[in-house]
Amino acid sequence: MTRFILLANWLGAVLFVPLVGNEPATNDATGVKTTRLYENRLVRMKDPQPLLADWPQFVQPIEETVRYEAPRLVDDERADLSVRAWRFCYNARGIIEMPNRLSAERTAVVVVHPWGIDDGQGWDTPQPAGVADFCTIEKNELAGHHTRQVIDPLLKRLRPHVSLVLYSLRGKEYPTHKKLYRSIHHNPSEDERAEGRRDLARILGQFQYQGEALPSTLEISRETPVADYFRQMPGLDATARYNNAGFWDLPIPVCSHIDMADDDIVYYDEQGYGPLRDYLKSRGVRHVLLTGYATDMCFCSTTAGYENLSRDFNVFLVGDATLATFPANRSPRYATNAHISFASLNQLVTQSSWIKLDVPAQTED
Repeated sequence: MTRFILLANWLGAVLFVPLVGNEPATNDATGVKTTRLYENRLVRMKDPQPLLADWPQFVQPIEETVRYEAPRLVDDERADLSVRAWRFCYNARGIIEMPNRLSAERTAVVVVHPWGIDDGQGWDTPQPAGVADFCTIEKNELAGHHTRQVIDPLLKRLRPHVSLVLYSLRGKEYPTHKKLYRSIHHNPSEDERAEGRRDLARILGQFQYQGEALPSTLEISRETPVADYFRQMPGLDATARYNNAGFWDLPIPVCSHIDMADDDIVYYDEQGYGPLRDYLKSRGVRHVLLTGYATDMCFCSTTAGYENLSRDFNVFLVGDATLATFPANRSPRYATNAHISFASLNQLVTQSSWIKLDVPAQTED
């Protein structure tokens, strides 16, 4: 049965808010409680600061007229990681924020598609008109700066404490990948890694990053010249025509702007979501801090995207540790703002500075 509480906000208005949860709380076969009653109290915040405001060159800060504070949602025993988060709800007429207390050892940090493109490893944007990742050299370099400034420091801070750090890459695991990176099945030796680095440099160095030039003339009809124009001159063509045959069959490396640790894991999209889910659960993972690229594409809809992970884990989108594609703009900040805002209808969003490990108490000698 749905219950309601009467809630007065700071303006004096009255809100009837349904209580979300099962009543009474239920137990599993061992007698351990598996549900609790969550009191969905929404207290209006007065003069809150903009959200996602730490990196305005990458993400336009989020400002909304109405913001609420709600009770703690995730509340682990022996929690040592605070993750404040927010979501937007049209029915509540605003943004809802809540604190969360997580166990770091039951948390994974996932980086979606950190492709090593135009970063000195040899996988380069084909010329004169090829496209990959953020689709121009300048945009790829900007994404690399974001990785180095935002994502890599977050990984370095959390890696010693969380269950694991995992990267997803498109396609399958190539032999070079198996030598280079730890996977859910294999942890290569240092000799294997050294051989993998040599193989990667050789394979990527041998490829001809040269495709066709843009057409100088187009054949268009009198009746539908616009349709004919876009059919022959699309806004994005990543096929062999412009990228050269075999470009997408190369072993994509993890971005060099991330200082990977040997125990970091790489997972490949073609392995499917099921094995990824099962592996994370086998490691005791309940929570996922999701980062990576691109907010409007792979970050949401690939194997390790939030559309999959949020079915089985408590997912927190790290809103300033992702970038959306940004066609027709020199900055990703507005596109990222828009796509994170849309995701917040059904996902919790946090930011790097809101992810805080407990500081051990100092003891006197």
